[in-house]
Amino acid sequence: MKHARVIFEGREHTGTAHEFNGQADAAVRLDDGRVVPQEQLVWLPPLAPTPRPRTILALGLNYADHAKELEFKAPEEPLAFVKGQSTLIGHRQHTHRPAGVQFMHYECELAIVIGKTAKHVKRGDACDFIGGYTVANDYAIRDYLENWYRPNLRVKNRDTCTPIGPWFVDAADVPDPMALALKTTVNGTVTQQGSTRDMIFDAPFLIEYFSRFMTLSPGDLILTGTPDGVVDCKPGDVVVCEIERIGALVNTIQGKA
Repeated sequence: MKHARVIFEGREHTGTAHEFNGQADAAVRLDDGRVVPQEQLVWLPPLAPTPRPRTILALGLNYADHAKELEFKAPEEPLAFVKGQSTLIGHRQHTHRPAGVQFMHYECELAIVIGKTAKHVKRGDACDFIGGYTVANDYAIRDYLENWYRPNLRVKNRDTCTPIGPWFVDAADVPDPMALALKTTVNGTVTQQGSTRDMIFDAPFLIEYFSRFMTLSPGDLILTGTPDGVVDCKPGDVVVCEIERIGALVNTIQGKA
C-alpha cells in the first residue's frame, strides 16, 4: 500500500493513494474517508514521526556511471554521510537555490525506510528489516564540493534540499527493490534514466554494513545514491523524480537571495 501524510483544510491527515479521474495515485483517501486530488493538498514527508531523532544515511557515488560522470573513482566500500532532518520536505514543495550558485542538480534516489531495530544483521536477513521505500531527490550544490572525503555538509545538508515522497510504500509491495527503473524529468524533458540494479552496494549489503557498527531504528532512512545524467536546475524549473512501483516526486526550484 502507498501511504501519505498531508495537510488539508488546515489539519494534518494520513491517507493512502487513490485513483482520480481515471488516473492511478492522482488523489489521497484521507483518514476521514474523503478523497482529495493531489493538487489540493499540502504534502509532508510521508514518514511517520519517530520517538527519537531520525538517522538519515546517504550514499555518495553508489552508481559507477555517476562516479565516472563526476570524474571520481568508484568507491571500494560505501561512501556514506549523515543528513539532518531539516533537509527533508514533501512532494510538490519548493527547494531553495542559493544566490550565486553556478551548478545545483537533482539526484533521484531510492530511499530505504527501516522497519525494525537492526543490529549486526546478516545480508540474507536484511530485507526483513526494511519497512518500506520512498523516493528521494537529494539535491547537490557542486560549487561547494571539495573532494569526496569532505563533500557533503554544504553540498548536501541545506534546508529544503531533500524532497521525499509522495508515498511511503510497504516493503511487501516491492518484491525486488534491486530491479526498479528510475527517471528524472526537468520541465517535462527526460534528463536521467537508470535502474537500481546498477547500484554498486545494494540494499541488503548496506543494511548489513551499517548495522555492523551502529543501530538502525524504525523510521531511519538510507538514501542509496543516483545514476548519471544530472543537469543544472534553475529557479522555476519543475523536477520530477520517478521510481517504478514507488511513485513520482514533484519539486520546484525557487531562487533565494
